[in-house]
Amino acid sequence: MDAAAQPAPGSLSWRLSSHPITLLTFLAFRISSVLIYFLGLWVIHSMIMIFIITILLLAADFYYLKNIAGRRLVGLRWWNEVDPQTGDSHWVFESSEPGTKVISPTDSRFFWLALYVQPMLWVLMFILALVRLQFLWLPLVIIALVLTIMNTLAFSRSDKFSQASNIAGSAFSTSNLAGSLATNMVTGWFTRSSN
Repeated sequence: MDAAAQPAPGSLSWRLSSHPITLLTFLAFRISSVLIYFLGLWVIHSMIMIFIITILLLAADFYYLKNIAGRRLVGLRWWNEVDPQTGDSHWVFESSEPGTKVISPTDSRFFWLALYVQPMLWVLMFILALVRLQFLWLPLVIIALVLTIMNTLAFSRSDKFSQASNIAGSAFSTSNLAGSLATNMVTGWFTRSSN
């Protein structure tokens, strides 16, 4: 392959991925649930079979995205923990250490594009079900919306958490600016109080 035919770094070509198998599996799950639902409406007229296959694909997509693809492609994970004493739940967001994992721009672009496009497709399917007066399909579409929107919101929040912790971490580590400011401030307090 000559240099002119190779895609530019960060472009949407799976060949540039750092984890091509993870990326292709992630995209297969993301595409297959929408495709089975959409083609099932036109080709397969068995609602039960479409419902079961779509739910299984959505569950596999939810699990794979949450636990495998998010961690490998963009270095992000999230989960929900419940405190056994109080019953309160809280979200936990995890990101890879800034220096330990290099995120491929191609992986990142595929990940975020697929993450945001799929809920939009399910919103379109919801509108189609309403317009065509196919109310029996609405529970399936609502389940798909809940699963895809939950992952989208959680990964978006995890990304914001990651960026904030990277900024805070760099403030404490590079040139020790925050540490010297804190030391000078504490030293200033003690020298003023002794006067």
